[in-house]
Amino acid sequence: MTLVAGVDSSTQSCKVVICDADTGRVVRSGRAAHPSGTEVDPQAWWDALQQAIAEAGGIDDVAAISVGGQQHGCVVLDAEGAVIRPALLWNDTRTAGDADRLVRERGDDGARWWAEATGLVPVASFTVSKLAWIARNEPDNAARIAAVCLPHDWLTWRLAGNEPGRADLNALTTDRSDASGTGYFDAETGTYREDIVEGILGRMPVLPRVLGPAERAGTTSSGAVLGPGAGDNAAAALGIGARTGDLVVSVGTSGTVFAVSDIPTRDASGLVAGFADATGRYLPLACTLNASLVLDATARLLGVDHVAFDELASSGASDGLRLVPYLSGERTPNLPDATGSLLGITLGNLTPAALARAAVEGVVCSLVDACTAVERAGVRGSRALFVGGGARYRALQDAARATFALPVGFPEPAEYVALGMARQAASVLTGKMPDWATHAAVSAGTGDTEPLAAYRRATATLWGDSAIR
Repeated sequence: MTLVAGVDSSTQSCKVVICDADTGRVVRSGRAAHPSGTEVDPQAWWDALQQAIAEAGGIDDVAAISVGGQQHGCVVLDAEGAVIRPALLWNDTRTAGDADRLVRERGDDGARWWAEATGLVPVASFTVSKLAWIARNEPDNAARIAAVCLPHDWLTWRLAGNEPGRADLNALTTDRSDASGTGYFDAETGTYREDIVEGILGRMPVLPRVLGPAERAGTTSSGAVLGPGAGDNAAAALGIGARTGDLVVSVGTSGTVFAVSDIPTRDASGLVAGFADATGRYLPLACTLNASLVLDATARLLGVDHVAFDELASSGASDGLRLVPYLSGERTPNLPDATGSLLGITLGNLTPAALARAAVEGVVCSLVDACTAVERAGVRGSRALFVGGGARYRALQDAARATFALPVGFPEPAEYVALGMARQAASVLTGKMPDWATHAAVSAGTGDTEPLAAYRRATATLWGDSAIR
């Protein structure tokens, strides 16, 4: 039996799965926590990877390994290959002002310029904004930058034997999916916009070589082939077996909706990021800031655990109670200073069950908005596949079936990012992507517009033209 390994180095933890290359069956696995925060020393990722690999029984018998990672993190290296400062992560918002400045510098139509140049309009999340922040706030660190890479790039490079003092910066590699989230790569042409990076730093550092979907990045000390890796959303799409037209709805702490597409998107509104996928196609993505965190907060308010919350939310209707779930501001629509609102309160509906149901419906309607944004960017969805911890709630599944007009499916919970990377590792060995996909039972959505219409009336009342309608 040939074994392959997939790694998911996410914001919160590192997961490793080791699979049968022919069938995709998970043979063993391991996991280790990452430190919390919005900037992290990459050494913590490396230590967690080693711990997760050890828990998974090691990789000496593994033929190939691929690493998927959180997108946008800015890892800067000096000429010796040492990390200069902790990596600024996707969720570090100190760079919001620099993102705005990058857009303004391109004139009155700056957002369109960025969308045409890179498929993205800079926001705080993206690597380009973080690089601009370092250049403006830490000029001494910026002057030392010899290479810029992403979390999965750095881990792959380390697995190939590179370390400070014994490093080849030119051996850094990445893939289209993760490069497409930097803000200085054009996924359609497959080229870096070096003018953007040089404009920020005043010179051109080493950027990772962009590998093809099944191209080898090197080998580990034990001889395992290293795959190109991927950003986490693209890796999840591989793991779930998403096909052209699929909308993957990820209900994590925040929410994402991404679609496998044969054509690139360039959305000047900035709501939809024109990412690439891990197969040579595209992965337009919209992000909401409020998903499971809203459900968790409501459960805490009600003093119940997740199981009891799900039972409450499934026990009845919201009865006119509407929760606009912008507890952390919002990105889709772009309302960074928004707050949550509870509307339609009456003596009859101010109950734990109605509040729990309103929270679930608010999150689902917000995800419908994200799907709408992706479809308006030119992607026609054929079905919606739900993944992530929040998708396990029975109440959310029921609300999604009632609200989405598309057919909806709920694959069995699994480590889809790590599985996607194991699947990629198998393809690097054979040159062909194996058919491991988890095929979810898909049922027709009823497209009940009443909850969605009420939600959109509420957001329009509160936020006017900024709301998605």
